[in-house]
Amino acid sequence: MKLFHPANRSLSPEHERLWAAYEIAYTMVDFLAAGLFIVGSILFLSPQTTQTGTWLFIIGSVFFGLKPTLRLTREIRLVALGNVNEVAKRLDG
Repeated sequence: MKLFHPANRSLSPEHERLWAAYEIAYTMVDFLAAGLFIVGSILFLSPQTTQTGTWLFIIGSVFFGLKPTLRLTREIRLVALGNVNEVAKRLDG
């Protein structure tokens, strides 16, 4: 198995569940980061809320940084699961 191989996500039901869970987390992080940037942008328009807007930009940036971390973690876990069917064949044979 190779990292980021498209077939990794469908090797077994466990692979599919893991892939789906990480995809949901990735999408949630995407929405949170975008929301923080939108609200931060609005707050940046007023001098009284510029500091809060700046903090939202920073937090949004952290969320954007989580995206590749989630992808890499997902792929490492998928590879760590291995090809369950292949292991079963070896045990039977």
